[in-house]
Amino acid sequence: MKKYILSALVVGSATLFTSCNDMLDTDPRPTEMTAATFPGKPADVEALNAATYSIMNTMGGGDQSQLLNNPYYWWSLMSDDCYGSGGLQDYVAKSLHHFTMSDPNQYEYDWNLLYAGVGRANTMIETIDNVPWTEDQMAQRNQLIGEAFFMRGFYTLLLTQMYGDIPLITSTTITAESYEEKSAEELVYPQIFSDFISAKNLMKPGRANGSGHADRYCAESFLARAYMFWAGFYKHIGELATGDATATLVEQEGCSGGTLSKADVVAGLRDIVDKGGYKLCEDFRSLWQYSNSLLWDEAHDGVGHAYSFIADMKRENCFDQPGMGNGNTEEIFQIQFMNASSWSLTMDYNNQRMYTNYLSCFWGLRNGASNQNGDRNLTYPFNQGWGQGTPSCNIWDDWTAEENNKGYTDKRKKASLIDLDHELASYTYEKDDCEESGYSVKKYADVNLDACGANNDTWWSMCEGYTDPGSLGNKMQGDHFEDFYLMRYADVLLMLTELTGDAQYMNQVQRRAGVPETPYSLKAVQNERRWEFAFEGLRFNDMRRWTGKGCSNSDYAPTALQAQDGKQVVCLGQKGNRVSMKHMTCSWTERYKATDGFLPKPQNQISLHNGGLKQNAGWDVSDASALYKALY
Repeated sequence: MKKYILSALVVGSATLFTSCNDMLDTDPRPTEMTAATFPGKPADVEALNAATYSIMNTMGGGDQSQLLNNPYYWWSLMSDDCYGSGGLQDYVAKSLHHFTMSDPNQYEYDWNLLYAGVGRANTMIETIDNVPWTEDQMAQRNQLIGEAFFMRGFYTLLLTQMYGDIPLITSTTITAESYEEKSAEELVYPQIFSDFISAKNLMKPGRANGSGHADRYCAESFLARAYMFWAGFYKHIGELATGDATATLVEQEGCSGGTLSKADVVAGLRDIVDKGGYKLCEDFRSLWQYSNSLLWDEAHDGVGHAYSFIADMKRENCFDQPGMGNGNTEEIFQIQFMNASSWSLTMDYNNQRMYTNYLSCFWGLRNGASNQNGDRNLTYPFNQGWGQGTPSCNIWDDWTAEENNKGYTDKRKKASLIDLDHELASYTYEKDDCEESGYSVKKYADVNLDACGANNDTWWSMCEGYTDPGSLGNKMQGDHFEDFYLMRYADVLLMLTELTGDAQYMNQVQRRAGVPETPYSLKAVQNERRWEFAFEGLRFNDMRRWTGKGCSNSDYAPTALQAQDGKQVVCLGQKGNRVSMKHMTCSWTERYKATDGFLPKPQNQISLHNGGLKQNAGWDVSDASALYKALY
């Protein structure tokens, strides 16, 4: 078995840096260091680099105010593929799903977090040449500053997709103008494009090979993702295969200015295909931890439980085999985790659980049979958790209808969702469960084994490199180390088809899924993206770009969201106690149209910025439709 539990080597550098601004972590250097003395050697820049990446762990692990900080998880809950669900007390998850808020600062944590990442990247860019680089070290220098440009573009992209027009911070020198929001369409996205181009041109050729660092292919793929959202949402290009939009770039190191067109984006994606060396895993299930070889062995040993869903896999395709799982052949960029979290670990923003993939806990099962939550005899091979963000009835129903209409079975459906009634016959609901569809997320589901020592143990405790007691000393909450995918090669292929109308790339994804190859159509691409990336956080922003800013009731996103209305869901624990799904305050159509899918800017930040920030449309605290209302 390959080694999956990462070492804690980066913890020291990640904890060196502290916040020094109410809005932005613009200067993460310890106070005894100055711009004249730090960084003084390449190792100092490497430490800054580690600190810049560590924001991703804070984003992907741990929880704050009852909600995981991962924006992709937030977008999953805002899409038509998930409900808010959870228990009666889990109001934040339900707020996201219903486009409401219970507090004017409810969504502030990621604002501060992501601007901290921007500030750290700016520090690297501005101070990297404090180091007296030799000629032999210039490749290292360019790689590091290229990664800084990439991370600044990445964090800024997340910020503007969440909050719209935002302050555009490209310097560690903060002035009154820095606090003024800038047009996302005209200024923020061109800067993001320029940062990704700088990154591509400065980073040395070759792949990062699962190191968790960005490389040129990572920059090219995120340039495409950012461009497609900008062109669709802001420029209203509904079908990119037949449309084009051009952006003016910013002149900076690695980017000579000029313009960016669709042809440039396509060229970058083709560079990944031609030179990146990526390939799809043969079996879609290889991407997810439930296909690990230890569970596969239990399916074949004839003793105890057996998880039949993976019994037909080739053992060499199991998650923990070479080229599969974490660091697999199609993983381009990801958040990595390690056995280092602690209840008392002091990190920026007091996130104590940043090195565990807490998504597995949030999407975990809330089995309530006779107070036996966590009894693996009832949930084998899956573990318990918070049960927030459960899959909607819509994704299962729409997927099944597509299969029935076309006369095929898509392997990805049952590889992505747990059908509770059929896969876990003994599963029951907690007495305070809300919005339960009868399905759960399988992709990131935590896994138990007969070979594990106890209920709520995890298969990770059997892996090489595991330390017992593990992360947090609480296996159910802490021992989750599956990479969170931010970019997969399948996305490169589907983006290429959508941009060019050439179905050959989409056909590769279809072949892997065991579904018929189809010619290009926008509808075919939309379906493939929904099925391939279910619960990976891409659906919501895909819906937004296929809709465009300022939509009508009949456009893609409001229509898909409103289709949840009337679906039968389980509430308050009883399978027979089903109610019709309805919106919390008005309708999904109204709330999406009012907000265009943006979150409210935190009131704390609006006050801090002295008029430089304006609240997003649809989020006035005097508007009852925007405020959380208990339904159950």
